[in-house]
Amino acid sequence: MDMRTSIEGLAEEAEQQVRDHTWEPAPTDRTVAAKAAADLHAAIGSPHTQEALSAIDRLECLREALAVLATAVASVHGRLAWFLGAASTVLTPVLHWRALPAEDGFTFGALRPTPEQYTEAEDAIRRLHTALAHITAL
Repeated sequence: MDMRTSIEGLAEEAEQQVRDHTWEPAPTDRTVAAKAAADLHAAIGSPHTQEALSAIDRLECLREALAVLATAVASVHGRLAWFLGAASTVLTPVLHWRALPAEDGFTFGALRPTPEQYTEAEDAIRRLHTALAHITAL
């Protein structure tokens, strides 16, 4: 299963739980979700903007998005932490990506992603942003 599909499933589950009142986000959850949504939006721009960036800059933006998730999950508990933790797990392949050539051959297992993989991860983060915005608004 790809990142986009996995994040879509998590987002649908979270939004459904909020709609069904199975999960009633506390004010703190809503504040953290709103900040994370804003920070994810700032980290990952529109598809056109991201595609115009160099591979190094795209990877930097993706890593920044992962840092946003790590910071958010560290400050909450319960369902929001579980949701953000699961989303972080889905996006972990980004941590094994590299944009620079490896002249000496040693990369600690880091791989060069394809442009399609960058796009998939960016789309997954955009969907995550939307889900967090919905959680905040519902």
